[in-house]
Amino acid sequence: MKSFTLSVSAIALTSLAPVALAGDAVSKADILNNYADIASAKYSDSLSSAETLKAAIAALVEAPSAEHLQAARAAWIAARVPYQQTEVFRFGNAIVDDWEGKVNAWPLDEGLIDYVDASYGGPTDENGFAVLNVIANPSFELSGEAIDASSITPELLAETLQEADGIEANVATGYHAVEFLLWGQDLNGTDHGAGSRPWTDFAQGDNCTGGNCDRRAEYLTAATDLLVSDLEWMTAQWQEGGDARAHLIADENAGITAILTGMGSLSYGEQAGERMRLGLMLNDPEEEHDCFSDNTHNSHYYDGLGIQNVYLGEYVRTDGSRVSGPSLSDLVAASDADLDTEMRLKLSNTMQALARIKSAAESGFSYDQMLEAGNAGGEALIMGGVNGLVDQTKSIERVVAALGVDGIEFEGSDSLDDPEAVFH
Repeated sequence: MKSFTLSVSAIALTSLAPVALAGDAVSKADILNNYADIASAKYSDSLSSAETLKAAIAALVEAPSAEHLQAARAAWIAARVPYQQTEVFRFGNAIVDDWEGKVNAWPLDEGLIDYVDASYGGPTDENGFAVLNVIANPSFELSGEAIDASSITPELLAETLQEADGIEANVATGYHAVEFLLWGQDLNGTDHGAGSRPWTDFAQGDNCTGGNCDRRAEYLTAATDLLVSDLEWMTAQWQEGGDARAHLIADENAGITAILTGMGSLSYGEQAGERMRLGLMLNDPEEEHDCFSDNTHNSHYYDGLGIQNVYLGEYVRTDGSRVSGPSLSDLVAASDADLDTEMRLKLSNTMQALARIKSAAESGFSYDQMLEAGNAGGEALIMGGVNGLVDQTKSIERVVAALGVDGIEFEGSDSLDDPEAVFH
């Protein structure tokens, strides 16, 4: 993946900058502590919402019904709200980036996990496990070794199946594995509609559809247990004495760099490029971030909100309380008040564009439909978000230059940097 790097003019400015960052009247230590407090709150909310999801899934497994399946789906969608707002902590914080694939890896070859439609195809040269269907197969061979999968445990998912054979598309854990098991495949293409897995896929005895209902329930339970334990671990890293917090505050200048790297990389290469522009170029609903549930409009919105609330130094928790304090905005305003105003405006513009996508989807114009080739209205909505994210990244570049931060390289995407390469 290409990197989005600072412009020549920005590099020239950083080379002339003093060793200390600009805006010393604002306490960088206080900014970093508030940033860590926000991270702690977001991961804590993500954990509590995952625990609610776990309880809903336990109810589904214990007494399968349409009502319990719908409740579990609603809990999954609610759990995405705080988690998506944590993605801004990636890229700049290695401890988060190294861990994130366990809980939010996508896209995935869902045939690894469970049954898929015949149109899905079979094993490929790229992935021989694309249709392994571990739920239906209590034993299989991996890299020449016989694997006993008679019990589907968190350890089997995390240590054996996740990225099996070193293939990233073999996603066996995290939110999207759970999503697939709750919704099933979305076979609607660019028409309206999400996955429609029946609740009877978890029923017992003669009522079971899809086969192996007991193992499907076992997989869903194990994946949810693992999600909760992974979030417990990351929540602890941002609490007082946690490794993520300690590493962030150990070097104030490096800490500010981490904030800006996370903002710029998520804004540009990850969200504007890989999650939005790429899918539109390919007109492919399989490139949706939450493709089984048709929840992508919310994922895009809350990713954008995560970028905005880190810059402003505030976060509204799931219980309605607010975490706020000294912010990067304060630091920028102390150096260049006009630039701070510009950055705030760009963030607001992006959130308005993402809100239009969210509103349209909630009104019945689903993200799948927006991706359809020739759908001018859908393209305009998605490109409004893409353009807003790209535009705000240019202002983040200016912030980097104004603060005299050195050595930042944002994530890029061929969809933005070299569009022709997407089709080769």
